[in-house]
Amino acid sequence: MNEGDKFDKTITNYVEKVQQTVNYIKEKTSFTPEYGVILGFGLGSFTDDIKIEHILPYHEIPNFPVSTVQGHKGALVFGTIGDKKVVAMQGRFHFYEGYDMKEVTFPVRVMKYLGVEKLIVSNASGGVNVNYKVGDIVILKDQINLLPEHPLRGVNDERFGTRFVNMSEPFSKNMIAKAKELASRLSIEVKDGIYLGLQGPTFETLSEYRMVKILGADCVGMSTVPEVIVARHMNLETFGISVITDIGNEESIESITHAEVLEAAQKSEPLVRKLIKELILNY
Repeated sequence: MNEGDKFDKTITNYVEKVQQTVNYIKEKTSFTPEYGVILGFGLGSFTDDIKIEHILPYHEIPNFPVSTVQGHKGALVFGTIGDKKVVAMQGRFHFYEGYDMKEVTFPVRVMKYLGVEKLIVSNASGGVNVNYKVGDIVILKDQINLLPEHPLRGVNDERFGTRFVNMSEPFSKNMIAKAKELASRLSIEVKDGIYLGLQGPTFETLSEYRMVKILGADCVGMSTVPEVIVARHMNLETFGISVITDIGNEESIESITHAEVLEAAQKSEPLVRKLIKELILNY
């Protein structure tokens, strides 16, 4: 077998795994969602807003990775918000857990083939914008990819999307405008900003925070970027939202812990939940 045949077999196997997973989920749920939601760190209780019809733990789903991070529950939740059908990921997968990028983004592929047309991604991040404070809610307007592996690296399968993806609008301008309108109506203060993705799992050093700021980002985290790239590859309209859980300066960096990040995310969770719910209902 030559190198080309090996690569072709690899992508064929990946496509077959996606289809196998989709078939399993359809047989279990008979559910066709319009919205996909990836619930980030400390935001897993959004599922309380869903009228739940099915819950599938990740470990029961063929080919699905399993989340290893505290604060990520690890299940696909199917149900409705108003008249909108939704599938929510309680917990995502990260490159730093040891998964490769195709595994990290596997659920996005599956959601597309289940019928999802719009994807909402959430995360917790460290802020470098001087106008941010802990607990701020940031609507993402762009992203910078500094992760060491690209999710589209390798042979491209046109069934998934085009070889060279236009990333000029990673986050839907229409969804951003609607979310800001809703936030104003609901008296929810939001900022906007650019998210930069690093590998993790260490929190950033002060010099790394300075680098993030110099590069033009407002916040930094360890997720989201590969999911958004794959979502755009599959032509999913995408919206991103982040909770600032620490500020990258001398005062905060000395004491920041995983538990403190989780606590900060949970304090802002009710407002994030409300905004996401209203966006799904009204967009």
